[in-house]
Amino acid sequence: MLRCLRPIAGQDVERFTVRAQYSPGKAHGQEVPGYRREPGISPDSTTETYVALKAYIEDWRWAGVPFYLRTGKALPKRASEVAVQFRDIPQILFNANPAMPQAPNVLTLRIQPEEGLSLRIISKLPGSRAHTHPVEMNFKYGDAFGAPSPEAYERLLLDVMAGDASLFMRRDAVEASWAWITPILEGWQTHGTKWLPEYAAGTWGPVEADKLIQPDGRQWRTL
Repeated sequence: MLRCLRPIAGQDVERFTVRAQYSPGKAHGQEVPGYRREPGISPDSTTETYVALKAYIEDWRWAGVPFYLRTGKALPKRASEVAVQFRDIPQILFNANPAMPQAPNVLTLRIQPEEGLSLRIISKLPGSRAHTHPVEMNFKYGDAFGAPSPEAYERLLLDVMAGDASLFMRRDAVEASWAWITPILEGWQTHGTKWLPEYAAGTWGPVEADKLIQPDGRQWRTL
C-alpha cells in the first residue's frame, strides 16, 4: 500500500499539503503563548506544529478515493482515529428530498485515548411514517472488558522484553514510508515561506486546512 501512494513532490506539495504553527490561545484549560514564543524556540522558526494533507492510493481497490490526514499540537483534545465515510446515499426512497439530503454512513475506528469503534447509520424511526434519523452504534474497549487497554508505548515496551516484533514496522515498510515523505520535506524546503499560517491554540487548525478539502465538498470531522 505504501508503494502505491501517489507521490507528492515539487509544486504539488503546495496543492496537497498544509503546514501551520499555533499562535497564542487556550488549550486543555491552560493559556498557551504560541509556538514561536515558547522557551527555547527561535522567534523566526518555520518548524510546523500542524500538518494536513490529501493523499491518494493508486491501486485497483482505492483508485480515486481521497485520504485526508491531519495532526497537530495545541488542538482542543487528544484523539487519534480513522474515519471511513461511505459514498453518498442515492437520492431515492428515504433520501428522495434534495432539500434535506441524508448524511452518509461513517465507520470510526478510535485508536486513542478510548479504543473502540462506532458506526453511524440512518435508521427509520418507529411508526408508520417514513421518517429517518441518524443513529450511532458504539463499542468501547474499556466498557466491554472492564479495563482500558495498555498505552501504545507500554505495549511495545512489553513486546520488546518478550521478543515479539509483530506490532513493529518492517524495514521495507519504514523505507517505503520515508521514500514517500522525503519529497514532501524537500518541497517544503524549496517552496517554503518565511512565515507559516497560524491557528489559535485550542482550535482545530488553520483555515488553509479547510480550504484544502473544501473543493472536494468535504469538511473536517468535529471530534
